[in-house]
Amino acid sequence: MDESRAVLERLARIQALDAAGCPGTELLGELHALLAEAEAWARREGGDAGARVAAGLRDALARDMIER
Repeated sequence: MDESRAVLERLARIQALDAAGCPGTELLGELHALLAEAEAWARREGGDAGARVAAGLRDALARDMIER
């Protein structure tokens, strides 16, 4: 339960920072933290769904880093 709460709180923080016009570098740091929290949640919960979500976040961050 703590992992899911951390993910939801991180998402809310990212949305608030984005709405406030936060620099992309700060958002990127938050997204990396979100990935770590999502991976922890996926490990705790098990199953394919959580692992797919974490893998999707990891891939999206990797694409963003390549495009910069």
